[in-house]
Amino acid sequence: MSTILTAADSTSPESKPAEVSFWQAFLFWLKLGFISFGGPAGQIAIMHQELVERRRWISERRFLHALNYCMVLPGPEAQQLATYIGWLMHRTWGGIVAGGLFVLPSLFILIGLSWIYIAFGNVPLVAGLFYGIKPAVTAIVVQAAHRIGSRALKNNALWAIAAASFVAIFALNVPFPAIVAAAAAIGYFGGRVAPDKFKAGGGHGKADKSFGRALIDDDTPTPVHARFSWGQLAKVALIGGLLWLVPMGLLTASYGWSHTLTQMGWFFTKAALLTFGGAYAVLPYVYQGAVGSYGWLTGPQMIDGLALGETTPGPLIMVVTFVGFVGGYVKAVFGPDSLFLAGAVAAMLVTWFTFLPSFVFILMGGPFIETTHNDLKFTAPLTAITAAVVGVILNLALFFGYHVLWPKGFDGAFEWVSALIALGAAIALFRFKANVIHVIGGCAVIGFLVKMFL
Repeated sequence: MSTILTAADSTSPESKPAEVSFWQAFLFWLKLGFISFGGPAGQIAIMHQELVERRRWISERRFLHALNYCMVLPGPEAQQLATYIGWLMHRTWGGIVAGGLFVLPSLFILIGLSWIYIAFGNVPLVAGLFYGIKPAVTAIVVQAAHRIGSRALKNNALWAIAAASFVAIFALNVPFPAIVAAAAAIGYFGGRVAPDKFKAGGGHGKADKSFGRALIDDDTPTPVHARFSWGQLAKVALIGGLLWLVPMGLLTASYGWSHTLTQMGWFFTKAALLTFGGAYAVLPYVYQGAVGSYGWLTGPQMIDGLALGETTPGPLIMVVTFVGFVGGYVKAVFGPDSLFLAGAVAAMLVTWFTFLPSFVFILMGGPFIETTHNDLKFTAPLTAITAAVVGVILNLALFFGYHVLWPKGFDGAFEWVSALIALGAAIALFRFKANVIHVIGGCAVIGFLVKMFL
């Protein structure tokens, strides 16, 4: 834990920032864990403002170089970026602390909120709030499909991939991993046959701004611990493998392969490797498994979990914590007298298996990226996967919309009040660019008032 780096509010742009200790950095990462709202775009913007512009821990070019690598990886890119910068600053423990503190506040907040939700969800106050939140979440998912689609679907070939993925998951119920694999194959061969159709998109380009001298500047030599070596690569791979294998082995030996906790560990390991394109991309896979295959929670509960994930700090993929808590609680994995313990353990378990690969990817690949210092571009397979994700997210929006507007099925009554709330949320998001948290809060209040007076 060398003390290489640090904050720099009082230094002039021409001078290099003063050094910061490991513990000074620790306090910043802890603060970041509590203020990282706004999804990946908002979280990355916060880190850029704090680390590049204000404190000058890292230059714009080095920041974007790291971000482009994180964008290529499966997993939450903002959390991975924090891990990368923490590792570059203070070696392995710096990366573990930065990435861990990005998640831990959200983990404990969500465990508490999940318990309130599952234990008191039928209380009129809570039920009313979620009545308004559900249609807001539907509008948010539609906005996500539009946002990703406008960035990713640059030509007819990519539009065709998005349409095909929508048909595959909506009409044919094709598993999400199969859609990802097919899209990657199309991208691989399409990139060779028609490279112009599969050019990299969605990267963050080159740096064109300077905020003064940075502690890790454009010309700062790569520190010794960040230089690539096969020995270090093998060491990280071995330790990462053991950190996955030991808990999975203990779960299997203690409870058996078919037990809820063991299956959660296995399922969310697979989910962690499929999160190309952000949390919205993996949500269809999660609901296919958690709702359809395992019955850990219901469709409406999944919508509520996404709402809680949107309103807490940390990566949106933290919705898996809610899924784990509800699944462990409902399945009473430790018996009927230990429901909260069951939910809390399941929540921590799925969070571990979801985020472990992200740490391994950064600690394994970071030295190679620092050694090359070349601009990374999306590969053709990743471009195709991103296009497929748009179709999958559109299906997710329809899934949520169905459960919100026809909660008792098409044979039941149409929820016109929910439709109006969803329409209002969509107008706020698309027309007025309203903050997601403000939209959810406003719709929650409307839902409560509707339940109270109608």
